[in-house]
Amino acid sequence: MAKILPFKAVRPTRDKVSLVASRSYQTYTQAEREARLDYNPFSFLHIVNPGYKYAREITGTERYTLVRNRYLEFKEDNVFVHDKTPSFYIYKIVDRDHQVFNGIVAAASAEDYENDIIKKHEDTIEYRERIFKDYLKTVGFNAEPVLLTYPDNKVISTIITETQKERAEFEFTTTYRDTHYLWKLDDPNLIEIVKNEFEKMSTIYIADGHHRSASSYLLYKDEKNNNPNHKGDESYNQFMTFLIPESELRIHEFNRLVKDLNGLTKEEFLIELDTIFRIENRGIMPYKPSKKHHFSMYLDGEFYSLYLRKSLYNFKTSLDALDPQILYNTILKPILGIDDLRNDVRIDYINGKKDIINVKDRIDNGEFAVGFGMVPVDINEMKHIADDGLKMPPKSTFIEPKLRSGVTIYEF
Repeated sequence: MAKILPFKAVRPTRDKVSLVASRSYQTYTQAEREARLDYNPFSFLHIVNPGYKYAREITGTERYTLVRNRYLEFKEDNVFVHDKTPSFYIYKIVDRDHQVFNGIVAAASAEDYENDIIKKHEDTIEYRERIFKDYLKTVGFNAEPVLLTYPDNKVISTIITETQKERAEFEFTTTYRDTHYLWKLDDPNLIEIVKNEFEKMSTIYIADGHHRSASSYLLYKDEKNNNPNHKGDESYNQFMTFLIPESELRIHEFNRLVKDLNGLTKEEFLIELDTIFRIENRGIMPYKPSKKHHFSMYLDGEFYSLYLRKSLYNFKTSLDALDPQILYNTILKPILGIDDLRNDVRIDYINGKKDIINVKDRIDNGEFAVGFGMVPVDINEMKHIADDGLKMPPKSTFIEPKLRSGVTIYEF
């Protein structure tokens, strides 16, 4: 039984939301960040990058305190308002590729995370969990929802559709040409219906935001243990999420690029691959695979198709059958000597939304020696791995939608 609750969001005013909303800090180039910080005093980037005001880099606890200060200043200046009644927030995104995403911004239960009702498919790094937990504890808010997905539900879908017939609280288009809409759902009867529909679900799944959810869970444990009057209804018992139906989740692959052939010549490398794959030289025409267990490779100015030999289709677990894991088990680790996919400087990743030519260009310019592509992981593979308690390799999925920071804020 998934516990999904309404909450009182802090939100930008209607006239400023388009100026406040920002992408994740790391997705901007330095020039883009500086332009927004120089010319847009309302950008949420001013909150998360408080050192810009003093023209210096600020880190650690000092930064967290200044983030809190900037946030309070935005509230004092009435850039943000705090809703008076708990609500669900119906959110819609129409992106530049005309993909449409509809979902609900809501509070999810930290206990559900603990009890594996909210399931995970990706490993997290412990020190990153602790750092973000300390950040949340100091700043007192979270402005970027965890993306959760749930089985398609007609009742919830109907409520979303009917709510969207009303005038949106927010409607704005970003410079990236994505259009965002938000409706406030505060009718008590409809809120109860939505809550009850989620309670019928035995599991829901994290699609994106494993570190954010893990850190929120650590915060919950700390606050609970340090509160002798803990009741279970305090705000730290939940964390902010964006829930979308499985049918609207978009999963893309990550292509892999490797800097060298681990001391092998091109011919020696191809001979090593031949024991595992059926190899076909596709020449200079770009090639992308279309089936599971088929891979593309770009090497020395030519594309290749690599078909895993059917004699090796003896998978013992759901993870063994996952293409990113197959690539790791058959090529990256044993042949190219890459053991640590997260930290080895010899490997890099390009998300599959970008054209395969991006892989070709980075190899042709000498930055990398070889690149690999695959078909995306599908939602059922992701769920099977989570259900089995297994974890995908790093950079197995690039998932959409990507939400803007600062549109809805959850206070602890």
